[in-house]
Amino acid sequence: MARIQILELPEGADDERPPFIIVVDEWDYESIEGHDLLAAHWDAFGQKVGARGVLFAECTIDIPANEITLGPDGYPIKLRFEGDFQQLREQVRDEVTQAQASLANALRTSRRT
Repeated sequence: MARIQILELPEGADDERPPFIIVVDEWDYESIEGHDLLAAHWDAFGQKVGARGVLFAECTIDIPANEITLGPDGYPIKLRFEGDFQQLREQVRDEVTQAQASLANALRTSRRT
């Protein structure tokens, strides 16, 4: 059965988003009736979603970026990243302190006038 993959291409200076091609491998092209029509539909789909092209191959094409690491239980490994927000907290605290000082100064100035 055919597989569908995405192969990201190197970005150019004028690219708004990373360019890519759609790879359809393990494609038994000759056994599918109307294969030319089906290929034309894939090409139209590729253009519609912004792909630079569609590549058909009978063999298996392994794209390392698309590999999924499986754990010992056979399920994909999920990674969780947690940011260190200490620096953000300090920055927010400093901004709040400055805003409070500015407000207090404005209130003192307005009471004097």
